[in-house]
Amino acid sequence: MTDRRLSPNPELITQKTPAQIIVPVTDLDRSPTGPRDRQALYGEMLTVLDRVNGSAYVQLTKDSYCGYVNETAIGPVTTPTHVVTAPATHAYAHADLKSPDVSALSFGSRVAVTQTEGRFAQTALGYIPTQHLAPLPHHFSDPAAVAEMFLGTPYLWGGNSRRGIDCSGLVQAAFLACGIPCPGDSDQQQSSFADPVPDSSHIPRDIRRNDLLFWKGHVALVLDPTTMIHANAHHMAVTREPVQDALTRIAKIDGPLTGHKRLSPSKWA
Repeated sequence: MTDRRLSPNPELITQKTPAQIIVPVTDLDRSPTGPRDRQALYGEMLTVLDRVNGSAYVQLTKDSYCGYVNETAIGPVTTPTHVVTAPATHAYAHADLKSPDVSALSFGSRVAVTQTEGRFAQTALGYIPTQHLAPLPHHFSDPAAVAEMFLGTPYLWGGNSRRGIDCSGLVQAAFLACGIPCPGDSDQQQSSFADPVPDSSHIPRDIRRNDLLFWKGHVALVLDPTTMIHANAHHMAVTREPVQDALTRIAKIDGPLTGHKRLSPSKWA
């Protein structure tokens, strides 16, 4: 069966127009009136496939995810030069930290820097601290370390930003930041993202940093053999949690572990 999240509905393809997200964060909805499935961040590339009553049916470039966004959230394509590498940042009216902040951006947002002034980079949104940016292309080396940058972020179903994020959004942000392709939902991640760990069971015994643990509708990233990090509705935040505590707690609500996966060495190349 075709996954409509990844394969656009052919009946809705009336155009194929490249575009870009021009607001700090916007919802990617299942229909023009919702609900939210995922989110897209400032500077993300996409293809507009159809337009209807103020909404655009789009496919995101980063992971092929399809859905509807408000037309006010998209604009013509520009070429981003930098990516936000801090958990969050502000764009200011002037190259002065005491000037009014005019926008807030999340980790992973992409901007076009036109010039620098002191310790600020000028963009279409305003002036962003250069300490919070890195020139593109930029790749981190450790997904788990990226995930830890989101500690304390509020849990938000379908969220993909520092304002709010869910379990699969956290995993995707961590791996994309390291240059590793990653789909947007936990079921997609479990089925296509990584290799099964041999001899895996409901109680994994060989757990390594950056392994993925899956439950029905949930995913966590391993920090060390006894600790994982995940965005979860129990704490309503991104938290560290002992693996055994999570296994026991989640089993009582959603059932046992359904998968334990690890990237093959070739994926890190």
